Amino acid sequence: MTKSFFCLALFLCSLSLNAQNKEKVQKRENYEFYKNMPVYAEKLIADLDYPLAWGNSKIKNFKKWKKVAREKVFECMLTPPPPAKGGYQMNVLAEEQRDGYKAQKIEIQLSEYYPVRALLLIPDGEGPFPAVNALHDHGAHLFIGKEKMIRPFSESAEVVEDADAWAANLYDGQYVGDYLAKNGYVVFSADAPMWGERGRAEGVSRTHFDMIAGNMMMYGVDLSAYMTYDDISGTEFLATLPCVDAERIGCMGCSMGAYRAWMLSALSDRIKVGAAVCWMVTSDVQLTTKYGRSENGGFANCIPGLRRWLDYPHIASLACPKPMLFINGKQDKLFPVPGVEKAFDVMHEVWKSQGAEDKLVTELWDIPHSCGVESQKKVLEFFKKHL
Repeated sequence: MTKSFFCLALFLCSLSLNAQNKEKVQKRENYEFYKNMPVYAEKLIADLDYPLAWGNSKIKNFKKWKKVAREKVFECMLTPPPPAKGGYQMNVLAEEQRDGYKAQKIEIQLSEYYPVRALLLIPDGEGPFPAVNALHDHGAHLFIGKEKMIRPFSESAEVVEDADAWAANLYDGQYVGDYLAKNGYVVFSADAPMWGERGRAEGVSRTHFDMIAGNMMMYGVDLSAYMTYDDISGTEFLATLPCVDAERIGCMGCSMGAYRAWMLSALSDRIKVGAAVCWMVTSDVQLTTKYGRSENGGFANCIPGLRRWLDYPHIASLACPKPMLFINGKQDKLFPVPGVEKAFDVMHEVWKSQGAEDKLVTELWDIPHSCGVESQKKVLEFFKKHL
C-alpha cells in the first residue's frame, strides 16, 4: 500500500466516523424540554394573567393606559441604539427609473452604531406623497431582506434571482413595494438586523442567529428590539423626506413583517395606518405543542419579560384608535386559527371600547402563510381609504 493511498483511506475513514457522530444524538432517560418547549409549558401559560392589558389594568383612562403600557414595552425592549449625532445622513448609492416611479438604493445612518442600507421608491410627479414603510418577512431566509419587498437592482445576479424566487413563492410574483409605488406611494424598505446586508461576514446561518441574539443580550441590548427601534427610526427618516407627506405614513408587512407592522403601529405616533398579513396569535396557542408546532416564538420576536405584562394582541391594541388591517390564513400552519380568532376578539374589544371598531378590520382568508396579489390589493384599498 502506497503512502498516498494509505492517507486517502485514513481520510475517508475519518469522514465516515464524523458522519456517524453527526447522526448520533445523545439522549438521557430524564429530560425537561420537548419540541423546543419546557415540559411545564402549560403551567407557565397558566401563570400569564397580563396585568397591564386594557381591561385588566387598574388604569381606566385609555390615554393614560396607552402611555403606561407603551413605557412598559420600551422598558422590556432594553436599551435602544443611540441616535446618529449628525442626523440620518442619507447617501444615494444607485438609482434607476421605473414605470411611473424612481428607485433608489440608499444608505442612512439610523444609529450612531451603524449605517443601514435600504431601497426607496418615489412616484413620478409633484409630491408630497403618502408613504409606506414596507417591512420584510423572516421566512428562515436571511440572505435577502429589503429585496423581498422591492425589486432589487445594481446587485449581483445571485441576489436578483433569489429575490425573484422569493417574490414568486410568497408574494405571487408581485413585489408589494413596487405595486404600492405604482399606485402613488413613496415606499421605503430597510434590512432588519441579520438580514440582507446586515448579516454575518461568514455567511448566512439560521443557527448563528440565536447565538448572536444571545451575545447581544450579554451587552444589555435585545436583537429583536433593535429591529423595532430601527423600524421606528426608519419611519422618522421617511418623514424628513421632502417627497413625503409626514402626516400620511403607513406601514405593512407579511409574516415577521406583519409583526413588525403592528409593533411599529403600536409604538410610533408617526404611523397613521397599519396592515399586517399573517402574523397574529395569542401566546397560549403559540407557545404550546398542542397544535403540532415544533418551533415557536424565537429570538426574532423575543422581548425579555414582556409576556408577563402584555400578550401580542394587547400590544397591537396600543395602535387603537388607528385604522388597522389584519389578514390571517386558515391554512397557515404557523398561526393556528383558534389563537388568531382569540387575538382578533381581544383587539375588537379594545377598538370597540374606544368607539373605533369600524377602524379595525380583521379577516381570516382561505390561504396559506402568504401575501399574494389579492392580499396586496386589500392592503392597497385599505391605504387608499385611510391614508
